[in-house]
Amino acid sequence: MLNYFDKAQGKKLVKWKLIIFDCDGVLVDSELPAQKVLVEALAQLGFQMSVEEAIHKYRGCKMAECVLDIEKILGQKVPEGFAEEVRARTAIAFEKELRAIDGIIEILNEITIPICVASSGPRSKIELSLRLTGLSSFFEYKNIFSSYEIGSWKPEPDIFLHAAAKMGFEPDDCAVIEDSALGVRAGIAAGMKVFGFVPQERRVQLEAEGAPLLVV
Repeated sequence: MLNYFDKAQGKKLVKWKLIIFDCDGVLVDSELPAQKVLVEALAQLGFQMSVEEAIHKYRGCKMAECVLDIEKILGQKVPEGFAEEVRARTAIAFEKELRAIDGIIEILNEITIPICVASSGPRSKIELSLRLTGLSSFFEYKNIFSSYEIGSWKPEPDIFLHAAAKMGFEPDDCAVIEDSALGVRAGIAAGMKVFGFVPQERRVQLEAEGAPLLVV
């Protein structure tokens, strides 16, 4: 299923030494429940946005950037505690709706080299997502990396470089699996091989960023 596996002669030969996974949209199917919560919160402020538009605008963005964009659209500041309230409501939605990406457990079971997660989300969100979807057994505390812990977010390459260094690998030893344009740019800027993990309808966007597709 993954094209970084060479199964010639029945053996799994992996070109890279470390695989770095994004979390949202790659390991867990979180975009729909997360953006539904955001859209509902915006509706309470008197602004209508479709879930599809929210996913398109805010996929891979950190919360602070989402809030800045929302304030620009509204022409005013959001209420104090808006971001915290959205996070809390998102966690509740995850408890009810969050699922692992179809097939990802089978993929992780096939991988025999080191793996880690490098996400723009807070560590608490990453750990919650992995726990709720049954993926925690694949990722220990030491191989989960959050942009909030280093103060740098995609498309800057720092989170990927940080993850590689902590895992003990050079950038060109690493393959990155991403579903957002921001993540693809970050991985390429880090000097890593980046694969786009997206459905057919989004292939053009990530290929334009320079990421060959992993899923088509």
